[in-house]
Amino acid sequence: MYPIHHTFGPHATIGFALRSWCLLFQPWKWRNGSARDRLRTTLQQSFGGDVFLFSSGRESLAALFRVMKILNGEEVIVQAYTCVVVPNAIHAAGGVPVYVDVDGDTLNLDVDDVERKITPRTRAVIAQHTFGIPADLKRLRKLCDERKIILIEDCAHTLPDDPASPIARTGEYAIFSFGRDKAISGVTGGAVISRKTDVSAALKESELHAGNLPHSVIARYLLYPLIYRKARALYLIGLGRIYLAMCKKLRLLIPIVTPEEKKGNMILRLQKMPNACAALALYSLKQLPVTNAHRRELTKFYRDECTKYGWNVIPGIETNVPLQKFPLFFKNADGIRGCLKNENIFLDDGWTGCNICPRGTDTDALGYTQEGDCLGVQILSLPTHQNMSLKQAKRLILSLTTHAG
Repeated sequence: MYPIHHTFGPHATIGFALRSWCLLFQPWKWRNGSARDRLRTTLQQSFGGDVFLFSSGRESLAALFRVMKILNGEEVIVQAYTCVVVPNAIHAAGGVPVYVDVDGDTLNLDVDDVERKITPRTRAVIAQHTFGIPADLKRLRKLCDERKIILIEDCAHTLPDDPASPIARTGEYAIFSFGRDKAISGVTGGAVISRKTDVSAALKESELHAGNLPHSVIARYLLYPLIYRKARALYLIGLGRIYLAMCKKLRLLIPIVTPEEKKGNMILRLQKMPNACAALALYSLKQLPVTNAHRRELTKFYRDECTKYGWNVIPGIETNVPLQKFPLFFKNADGIRGCLKNENIFLDDGWTGCNICPRGTDTDALGYTQEGDCLGVQILSLPTHQNMSLKQAKRLILSLTTHAG
């Protein structure tokens, strides 16, 4: 059986892999070409504002903070269930991340606690849209307007295909990530949408003077979907794990989060999004209606099955939302994941067993002190990506009934 997974090339469909394969043999298109401007134009037409492209979502956020000219000691509010790259970008810009409670109904910012944590030093609030569950943008927008604070939307986990959706259209700025397991993928890359003229002018200069990723790095990004498509096939004969270990030893796979980033360190060096990765992101963006329809189908299926078995479903999950993954709460989430590995089901997505993710992050370096229980310890997420079929989803639920009760 093919493995069920979150991270084995979730966007690496046949069409995506073929485009990556073709680009491998066109190195003159790796850094520069028309794809970057076409991606920029498509995003502008979809969400408005001015669009600027960098080599990752975290660099896009860092570029924004740099041109916002955050002063030493100024605060940026983030939720206390997030990825390490977010507070890293704040620290790299000289700011201070202020962690607020998470609303258990949505896994997003608790707006009441946001209001309590605002001080005269607060410069911005980041709304995360965790796993594609919409943050309370209406209340956040009202609060930020009243307190004259900037609202930044982190849209790494969601990209709406509904033109009436407020997501990516409510904040002064929106950040997109086109990483390997995000809402859409270019294997790497990121974008800032700006609705402020002065900041847009500064971001334009930042992108213009950004460096280029080495050709060797771009080549490894282009190999990524091909490596994981082969790995999934090799898991059928028990060789997938060995093959991936070999690829890692040969440094063909680039880590999503580096050891230095886990220590709270980020070098503020901006690089352009490679044209080849922009081409893949553009293909992924054009597939968005199909991708989101598939995510909605699996979201509805999981929700119905969870209701049937009495599993704890987060109230904020609606069946019409295209979740990036479907979160459940189980007291023994780690134990369940361990048992499922024996059935070729791999549900460790980097957002488990911790509040500042991934596991092993130096939270002291990030100025984070955990209060109360660790939210991430109980979360077990189910895949919704294009390579996760409904048949596999049924198999996953059947396995869960055995191990989770």
